[in-house]
Amino acid sequence: MNIQEQIYEYIAAQSDQKRSDLQELHHLILELMPDSKLWFLDGKNDEGKTVSNPNIGYGLCTIQYADGKTREFYRIGISANTTGISVYIMGIDDKTYLTRTFGEKIGKASVTGYCIKFKTLKDINIDVLKEAIQYAYQQKP
Repeated sequence: MNIQEQIYEYIAAQSDQKRSDLQELHHLILELMPDSKLWFLDGKNDEGKTVSNPNIGYGLCTIQYADGKTREFYRIGISANTTGISVYIMGIDDKTYLTRTFGEKIGKASVTGYCIKFKTLKDINIDVLKEAIQYAYQQKP
């Protein structure tokens, strides 16, 4: 199964509201990042153990760990969670940037150093989410 098929199946398996919101987000991110690499992570580690929710990724960034090792990863990710949807914005060095810049104007969402979490798309200001995604997309890989 290719990545697009995995993404389609993942979105299709969600409840009605999450499915609709994930589909809208997927199309929005593809519009904002048309040439980006697509990822699908099933949430399992190398031993097959579930370690996170499955997620869809877009773009490319290099993550550097404390021990100096690096790894290619997606720039933007989306995932369904138990209470709604998480949008991951990776590769921003300043871990207070998202909260300071978008936290108060995005609407009913929790904003951390790399994640914007909300119940449904109607709870947030989509234009502010677009700004956050565009900012991350313009960062160095």
